[in-house]
Amino acid sequence: MKNFYITSTLPYVNSDPHIGFAMEIIRADVIARYKRSLGYEVFFNTGTDEHGQKLFESAKESGVDTQKYVDQNAQKFSDLMKLLNISNDAFIRTTDENHIKAAQELWRICKEKGDIYKKNYKMKYCVGCEDEKQDSELDENGKCPIHPNRELEIREEENYFFKFSNYENQLKELYKNNPNFVIPDFRFNEIKNFVEKGLQDFSVSRLKSKMSWGIPVPDDEEHVMYVWFDALTNYISTLGWGSNNDSNFEKFWNQSGNEKREVVQYCGKDNLRYQSATWQGMLMSAGILNSTNIIINGFITGDGGMKMSKSLGNTINPKDVIEKYGVDALRYFLLKEVSSFEDSPFTMDRFKDSYNSGLVNGLGNLTSRILTMSEKYLTNKDHSRYALEEELQKKLIQSDFVKLDFDNFNINSYSQMIWREISELNKAITEEEVFKIIKTDIEDGTDKLINYISKLSRIAIYLEPMMPKTSETIFSLIKKNKKPETPLFPRIEN
Repeated sequence: MKNFYITSTLPYVNSDPHIGFAMEIIRADVIARYKRSLGYEVFFNTGTDEHGQKLFESAKESGVDTQKYVDQNAQKFSDLMKLLNISNDAFIRTTDENHIKAAQELWRICKEKGDIYKKNYKMKYCVGCEDEKQDSELDENGKCPIHPNRELEIREEENYFFKFSNYENQLKELYKNNPNFVIPDFRFNEIKNFVEKGLQDFSVSRLKSKMSWGIPVPDDEEHVMYVWFDALTNYISTLGWGSNNDSNFEKFWNQSGNEKREVVQYCGKDNLRYQSATWQGMLMSAGILNSTNIIINGFITGDGGMKMSKSLGNTINPKDVIEKYGVDALRYFLLKEVSSFEDSPFTMDRFKDSYNSGLVNGLGNLTSRILTMSEKYLTNKDHSRYALEEELQKKLIQSDFVKLDFDNFNINSYSQMIWREISELNKAITEEEVFKIIKTDIEDGTDKLINYISKLSRIAIYLEPMMPKTSETIFSLIKKNKKPETPLFPRIEN
């Protein structure tokens, strides 16, 4: 059996979950479900990033103990997995004891190799990004473009540094030998250009006296790990790396004997450098195999094209959308109406328009039209003629045009294909008027209706990775030969 590993990034838990993370985790879930449908054994990781100055500050402002603060907020993200119907196999927290031990083990290995050292330095620091900023990365006002509402801090202190510069040539070789390492290609060009300009060593610790909320540096009680060094380790600590039981690491990361090793990481475009360069350099230092694909999402934007972010206070809580419209309605919009790789807007007006046109008038109406006629005109004997066999279902999901979209992680293209079929089938039903034909020519009308149901079954198969609850409902109705008692997607007026 082939093994497949996929992970999202870990969101900070300094506020409620927002729509941008929902988009990322849903996309990763679609890929995981698709791979399972092909017979792969899948390990799907997600979790929460729970160290760093932002969390320390937020807890302090809230007047609660930092651990209690992250416990409360981590639970919101854990609950979100169930709310979004995510099929994750692990939910790792960076305050977990096994993760802390793994991060410290990775530190020791890199330090023993000579890739971690101490030095004094001065920098401009964005607390929002938890990262140093070069002048070339700042906007015309000298602020971080991602967190323009936060003032940069000037920091001068002694820290540990990682010898990132040691891995410039190895990263170039990694990119050269793996033409699809970063998807899409324009993001790949960005990171290749970044490395071509030359790599600088980066800080991997903070003074505990200034920022106590972090994993202790091994053998130095005055320092805690820089949050990025700590958090990136989750991708292997979740598999048991650095523990006495690393069987999942061997199975899903090393994948010995798998002719096409697949270790996939999803992230936003603001994570491009960390996932496709920083983390890969750390893996090289530790003598661990690199990832195989880094998939880069664009941003979700609001009115006026401004990025949605917690720091800007313009986010939409996915829980609010689900409570009114249902989980599959949100999954549908984020997969079909949002670009797989470019920035895309999310406004409630745009969501409602798509909900009514694509789900109420599209998929919901199609299902009701076909099954209403089926229940009225088809017998149990007819029913057996349109049941899709399991082997046919597998062939559909393995078809070349489906495989192409999934191999390229272009879920938006896959979604558009499904809705083209929905639109074409709705059009055919309107034009052919089977409900009239079947009254005068039972055989011809029945054949046409059976064909409609077979096509509806095919649509339900395609929908399974995207909208699993809806897919299951449609299949259940087809098997029972019953029309929906209530609309799949009720029309909701403004």
